[in-house]
Amino acid sequence: MDKDIKQQIIELKQEKEAIILGHYYQIPEIQDISDFVGDSLNLAQKAMETNKKIILFCGVHFMGETAKILNPDKKVLIPDMNAGCSLADSCKYDEFKKFKSLYPDHIVISYINCSAEIKTLSDIICTSGNALQIVNSLPKDQKIIFAPDKNLGGYINRMTGRNMVLYNGSCEVHELLTAEYTLKMKKQHPDAVLIAHPECNDAISSIADYVGSTQGMIKYVKESNNKKFLVATETGILHKLKSDNPDKEFIIVTNDDSCACNDCRHMKLNTMEKVLNSLKNEEYEIKLDNETILSAKKPIEKMMEISKKLGIIK
Repeated sequence: MDKDIKQQIIELKQEKEAIILGHYYQIPEIQDISDFVGDSLNLAQKAMETNKKIILFCGVHFMGETAKILNPDKKVLIPDMNAGCSLADSCKYDEFKKFKSLYPDHIVISYINCSAEIKTLSDIICTSGNALQIVNSLPKDQKIIFAPDKNLGGYINRMTGRNMVLYNGSCEVHELLTAEYTLKMKKQHPDAVLIAHPECNDAISSIADYVGSTQGMIKYVKESNNKKFLVATETGILHKLKSDNPDKEFIIVTNDDSCACNDCRHMKLNTMEKVLNSLKNEEYEIKLDNETILSAKKPIEKMMEISKKLGIIK
């Protein structure tokens, strides 16, 4: 990496009183330059806590929107406005509003990986790291619509015995993984432990040794005595896993023999050059109207309230 780019980013960050938040799925160079790297829940917390004037969110569009919802008076930037999310895109406002109307006696729990518009139609937001606890905190007879990820919702249904109504959305990175090829990789590496993100389909989750959020997987590996892991999620997590565990081996789970990685095409649109450009020119600002911000903030605050009550966050 061009050291000059890194140094320019550091200087601009100080000059503009900016904080850089980076998701674990970003390229290693961006993770290294970020002030904080985390998964959805961690990043939502940091976005709420910061006193910086500018938030440069190195992730995808819905993450920048979440930061703006939580910090309406701050300038929120993303390096590339085209960095969307296949999961968020699978749940359109008009379609979901119509779907919701079919279940008028249900509350809506939406995964944070959704647009600001979908958040305005939600009662509670959750992340992969707290979804299980949030659902369990509600009465057993509470009728629930879970959106937009059918795989995360299905996993929660199986773990809790609930019968939440699931919206038919999914993440293309995790949805493409198959049990057939994953079993083939397990046979090739019989000494490896399979860890998987709950956005994976049921066929993957059911054969995994551990299922959890990005942060959950990182913690699990760090505390494990095992030395070899098959990792069923986006490739970007490997940077943190290898940094924390230099003595352990990691193999990313793919969907066939032709690929060696499992990249999110949206996450990988961000580059160091784009980070520098965004910060320098204060470009690609996330803008939301006040009504959307106020409405979308309520279910996020509800998530934070429940998470604090349960001791998930302080």
